[in-house]
Amino acid sequence: MKKPKDYIIFPLDVDSYDKAMNLAEILSDHISLFKIGLELFISQGPRIIKSIRNFGDAGIFLDLKLHDIPTTVKRAFMAASAYLPQFVTVYCDEGDALLSDIAADNPGNTKILAVTVLTSMNRNKLKRLGYSRMYSEDISALVLLRAKMAKEAGCHGVICSGHEVAMIKKEIGDDMIAVTPGIRPSWSLINQDDQKRIMSPADAVKNGADYIVTGRPIRDAKAPADAAKRIADEIEKALK
Repeated sequence: MKKPKDYIIFPLDVDSYDKAMNLAEILSDHISLFKIGLELFISQGPRIIKSIRNFGDAGIFLDLKLHDIPTTVKRAFMAASAYLPQFVTVYCDEGDALLSDIAADNPGNTKILAVTVLTSMNRNKLKRLGYSRMYSEDISALVLLRAKMAKEAGCHGVICSGHEVAMIKKEIGDDMIAVTPGIRPSWSLINQDDQKRIMSPADAVKNGADYIVTGRPIRDAKAPADAAKRIADEIEKALK
């Protein structure tokens, strides 16, 4: 049975080994996965994964957003999966079973998550990037298109905002893992947030999110572990 804390992914978006280790020690018993992004992985290298695993049972999510020609993406994913993370993120614009043939050689059964549309994007940004009105006026249509491409490419799930989870589950199936960033509890909302399509933990889980990514509300709290527990309590109420 999945516990409320099992939904929570905490991003280690810090710039030093010591900061990452301090947060890992504090939060390892209160979350499901630590997300290691480009900043921390590039600055500290693979050793950061081994170090984090010394604290508790929280797993690793390598958020590397691999994006290149198919052969390069496959090789990069295989290199990343050797560290036995639970998830690795990719872009799979080409679809066409881009990644479906790597399963047999995947040493840790690492699951592939495709990025759909970053939660920092909004209509105006999509227009400036040249997207047609069909997609710039309806971000959910673009998310669904990319989610279908991810399924065709052999991905196990997608990164999407909480606003698109229910649609993806309905159109593609419950077996498509949905990881939702941009999670902001009501008690942590701020002005000029860089995340544009945000949602509360409870609403995201109600919509069908399998995992939520929430960093700032926990990281900036006076007591990060208490903040993580408070989010878990919100999730528990939603599940009931």
